[in-house]
Amino acid sequence: MRIAIWILLVQASLGAFDTIYYHEYKLKLPYGDHTQMELRLHAIRDFCYAAIIASLGFVTWRGWLAYLLLAILAAEIVITLWDFVEEDKVRRLPPGERCTHAIMGIVYGTFLAYLLPDLWLWSKSPMGWGPSYHGIPAWILAVIAAGVLMSGVRDLVASLRPVSASTQ
Repeated sequence: MRIAIWILLVQASLGAFDTIYYHEYKLKLPYGDHTQMELRLHAIRDFCYAAIIASLGFVTWRGWLAYLLLAILAAEIVITLWDFVEEDKVRRLPPGERCTHAIMGIVYGTFLAYLLPDLWLWSKSPMGWGPSYHGIPAWILAVIAAGVLMSGVRDLVASLRPVSASTQ
């Protein structure tokens, strides 16, 4: 599990870079026209990620909770694929953002490869949260999770703004 946590830390850091540099600084997605659906997808994915990132450094998901975590992980994949399609419909991605997304996909697959065997074992345990403390990486992930949650709220709020009359 320790390797999965470190890989999750890399993944979360890449996601933070992608959000801060590309979405906020370079492209200003929350202010863009026709980005409402993309922002909604980002918000939902951020809520999924916040639960994953905040919890795995401190607890295991046992019994049927393991299947709930698996469902969240699967939902994140579906949302990401939908987001790729949506991005291609409404905007041209800078090459660096496209490369960042590709690297994140590889890292996420590696994370899952290390997590899923543990998840399978957890599913065989009695239902509940089990202890799983991972030291400094857990605390860094908790801070990142708070940022991811705030980003999700920001994207959700931005996605609800009306489209300007000149762009309809």
